[in-house]
Amino acid sequence: MAKFINPFTDIGFKRIFGQEISKPLIIDFLNSLLLGEERITNITFLDKEQPALFEDDRSLIYDIYCQTEKGENIIVEMQNKSQPYFKNRSIYYVCEAIARQGERGTDWKYNIDAVYLVAFLNFCPMDFDKKFRSDIGLADKGNNKLFSDKMRMTFMQLPLFTKEADECDTDFDKWIYVLKNMETLTRLPWAAKSSVFKRLEQIADVASLSRQERMKYDVGLRKYRDTLSVLEGAKQDGLAEGRAEGRAEGIVEVAKKMLLKGISAELVAEMTGMSLDEVSKLK
Repeated sequence: MAKFINPFTDIGFKRIFGQEISKPLIIDFLNSLLLGEERITNITFLDKEQPALFEDDRSLIYDIYCQTEKGENIIVEMQNKSQPYFKNRSIYYVCEAIARQGERGTDWKYNIDAVYLVAFLNFCPMDFDKKFRSDIGLADKGNNKLFSDKMRMTFMQLPLFTKEADECDTDFDKWIYVLKNMETLTRLPWAAKSSVFKRLEQIADVASLSRQERMKYDVGLRKYRDTLSVLEGAKQDGLAEGRAEGRAEGIVEVAKKMLLKGISAELVAEMTGMSLDEVSKLK
């Protein structure tokens, strides 16, 4: 049995990043993410005013909504599978959070607060560049100068993070390594020297869960694993079907070439395994 919770489950993710006692953890992670840009000293967890964008399977997609002391709204999201129109839905999600800040009346001067989307992706979208981290913002296309700081999206493709523990030089790398490998670790590599990772080690320890929390976690973990198993099965079925279709198309092309060379339909049928009627239709 794993010593630490699986952060790719709803309960595991929110236990690490979405409760009052874990505030130092999410603050430390966000500061490592935004290193050199700004420093967050406190956050407030917000009730999500907008309905969740992804309702189809909450065992695979979930998020935390919080606000910094400067008023920035940050959505920290975990996604375990791709979605149709993934980029457009991400943009819509951020824009909706911005639009909901609007107020009625003429006194409001569009004084919106920034909205950041920080997304852990436990997969690699086909239309993304093959790199671990992508930071998306509003910039002038000609000179790449920042146009506005009110909208930002950071995507982290976890399968593309390949560093081992001894290769993690920054706090950000350490966070990603721990989150990606947590369920297989027996101890957190930096807990002895870092108060943040020591706290994470305590919060993420399965033994620290109450009986009720453990029951909910076990249900969530089973659902997470079962759903991923179904997705993998569908993927394998699709690959097998594609290979079969590919073979069939290849046989037809070979049959056509044989007929063009003057080989009889009977011999083509015998050589390809096609029926005589199917071969005759190719003429």
